[in-house]
Amino acid sequence: MPLASVYPLLSTRSLARPFTYEVDDDVEVGAIVAIRLGRQMARGVVAEIGVTKPAGVIPVPVGRVLATVPATLVDLALWLADYYGSTPARALELIAPREAKRRAARPSPAERESLAGEPEPDALTPEQTEAVARIVALLDADGGHVLLAGPTGSGKTEVYLQAAAAALERERGVIVLVPEIALAPQTVGRFRARFGDTVAIVHSGLGGAERRDERARIASGEARIVVGARSAVFAPMRGVGLIVVDEEHDAAYKQDADPRYDARSVAAKRAALEGAVAVYGSATPRPESWKRLERLPLRGRIGAPMPRVRLVDLRREAGYPLSAPLLRELGDIATNGGRAILLLNRRGVAPALHCRACGVSRRCGACDVALTLHADGRLHCHHCAYSERVPESCPECGSVELARVGAGTQKLETELARHLPELARIRLDADTTSRPGELRDALSRFASTDRAVLIGTQMVAKGHHFPGVRLAAVVDADTGMSLPDFRAEERTFQLVTQLAGRSGRDAPGLVLVQTFQPDATPLAFAARHDVAGFLAGELERREVLGYPPYRHLVSIVVAGRSPAEPERALKEIRARLEGLGADLLGPAPLLRLRGRHRAQLVAKTSEPRRIARAAAALLEAATPALRRDGLTAVVDVDPQSL
Repeated sequence: MPLASVYPLLSTRSLARPFTYEVDDDVEVGAIVAIRLGRQMARGVVAEIGVTKPAGVIPVPVGRVLATVPATLVDLALWLADYYGSTPARALELIAPREAKRRAARPSPAERESLAGEPEPDALTPEQTEAVARIVALLDADGGHVLLAGPTGSGKTEVYLQAAAAALERERGVIVLVPEIALAPQTVGRFRARFGDTVAIVHSGLGGAERRDERARIASGEARIVVGARSAVFAPMRGVGLIVVDEEHDAAYKQDADPRYDARSVAAKRAALEGAVAVYGSATPRPESWKRLERLPLRGRIGAPMPRVRLVDLRREAGYPLSAPLLRELGDIATNGGRAILLLNRRGVAPALHCRACGVSRRCGACDVALTLHADGRLHCHHCAYSERVPESCPECGSVELARVGAGTQKLETELARHLPELARIRLDADTTSRPGELRDALSRFASTDRAVLIGTQMVAKGHHFPGVRLAAVVDADTGMSLPDFRAEERTFQLVTQLAGRSGRDAPGLVLVQTFQPDATPLAFAARHDVAGFLAGELERREVLGYPPYRHLVSIVVAGRSPAEPERALKEIRARLEGLGADLLGPAPLLRLRGRHRAQLVAKTSEPRRIARAAAALLEAATPALRRDGLTAVVDVDPQSL
């Protein structure tokens, strides 16, 4: 019997290596098999066949084959484990389905409704035609990677659809990634409408049986297009020809648990392994994509001009959160009809409760953050489950002069009801969309209601195309710019520009941006819809500072029960990483979360895999000591925030 290398799907780092087993002649790379490992049974993934028997080892046969995934996915998972400093087992779990009986999956009622009413597409613009032609040329060659850059309404989705049709004609499969499946109903609906039941939907909101059914349809070849969030990049599809990464700028593509992969980078690697074309699309591309990728530009909206953007200087306005210019425009909607979207990237009533006498704000006892006042009369921590009733007096000094500082979405909703009660108010944030169906219902109500205002956090700027939106407003554009993060200006520019894209898709639109910093760089460029200008300046700044795309970042975060222990551990790690060609920053303390003190070490490097591999090896060797001291450690390659 041939011998095979098999990785056990067990997360223990001491077992993070292949073991040798006997397999039948018909077993392929990518087979998921039952194996005996010591006294326990486990699942394993066959990574190589025809290996040499290790000295002193008597191989035993594997058990039955549970399932099979394409060999390309095994290569992809092992690359991912190496690049992101994880273990092979954790990476292989991403591609290895649990055994399940096959049951046909059909579109939901909402998805069936979307199958009707999609016309034969309109004639392509010259720029769309050029973009499709370039993608098809790459599809007929050895693949490639391109950036489809254009404002909202410029026809990016139609380019995706035409490219997908070309891939299917060549008997190649298609994977379409969206940042969050619930926030991209138009994308899902248009692919379903154009291609019908050959489209499979993959996302975390599916039940276990539904997810297995969709995987079975993909693996069997019944479904040749997969639409989903980041995990869809691991779909068990054979012969992938096209991978679309829509809204490629969105940070939701980064996984925040081990393995901390970035689906955009994984898509690029899978496209390279498959000889496929990877198309990254956005109205506000990341500086990394703008610098590295061939650009396919779509320069203008189809059928409508870009909305006018006006900056409202809050230093000269008495009203907050609703300035006089914003109230005036909302009043016009109340009188003449239409819809408005108001973005305020803070939940609750007020971000802080502040004592005027002693100057102390109420803070979470387990996290180094202020407690947020909510409409339920309680102060909540947005990082852990702690909450407390609003005190009648300051617990520190006894003063009853407690001030509510700032405003959140609940406060904004209340103020809007007070000033313009005739407008329908629909709030969209984590507090109103916690149960299944609430997000979809809220979006449906807004789309079908005249004289309506959609109030919410950043999710209102993502992936929506609503008719009749005459006004979009950023209530407080300064929130993101004050964060101590090298991406702060990039994210502010993206948020304002993406929200502006919701306005004026079918009629002249207006965007109001309320700010105390009207001269800030990202706002000035957003007001002119100048994506290229903003990115040119941002790239200059990053080159000087050695930030992506010019160098990679690797973050190592250690958490413990006391402030000193994480920093001590990171100083030892830093000493071991010296000499590997990286600029090491820190260790420096981070905010305490859930009662755990944290510190961070950051490496700027041109060889992220080398640093991640070294850090992972150090942490593996130090596991007993870390466990003894109550410490946990995380390696994050290409982190989205610092």
